[in-house]
Amino acid sequence: MGRGKIEIKRIENTTNRQVTFCKRRNGLLKKAYELSVLCDAEVALIVFSSRGRVYEFSNNNSIKGTIERYKKASSDGTNTAPVILTNAQYYQQESAKLRQQIQMLQNSNRNIMGDGLSSLSIKEMKQLENRLERGIARIRSKKHEMFLAEIEFLQRREVELENERVFLRTKIAELERIQLTNMVAGTGLNTIQAMDSHDFLPPNMVEDGTGCSRPDKKLLHLG
Repeated sequence: MGRGKIEIKRIENTTNRQVTFCKRRNGLLKKAYELSVLCDAEVALIVFSSRGRVYEFSNNNSIKGTIERYKKASSDGTNTAPVILTNAQYYQQESAKLRQQIQMLQNSNRNIMGDGLSSLSIKEMKQLENRLERGIARIRSKKHEMFLAEIEFLQRREVELENERVFLRTKIAELERIQLTNMVAGTGLNTIQAMDSHDFLPPNMVEDGTGCSRPDKKLLHLG
């Protein structure tokens, strides 16, 4: 459900009136800020509470400057021509300031690149030299930090790789030991099986007391 309409009249309850004032004041300040940013408008807002406290907002350097501009614009309330003229002069001044700032930045950039130095005095060139030296010092410091970080990373990576190599060598040695153990065990088992399967004495031969085998008596019986 949407919010119902509020009757526009003085709120009698003191607490409710103060709460509503705080909410509406913040909303009004927010709208003034949005208007100044979205529309590039010069906005000044002054609010006095019922207790005499003042709240103000201005997107200009100071609210007094906006008030002075308003006074100049409203000196002839019925004639709009001075207002237009004042606004035109104001924007011309602002445009001139911006062009001057752009020109200064371009000249400074050329000076940093070593161009246009003939127009500088010795003092200005010394200041430019100091600026460049400070900038180079900061660049070198940052580069040194990056080098140290890269070296530290490579050292950690080298330690990790060495640990991996040690681990792999250990695993290879363990596998070789297990394989050798299996081979030795298999060879002994084959030897025992071969000895068990070989007949050293014929079933019809028996050793006598001298350690020599003799024929079975049944074979010597001649009839």
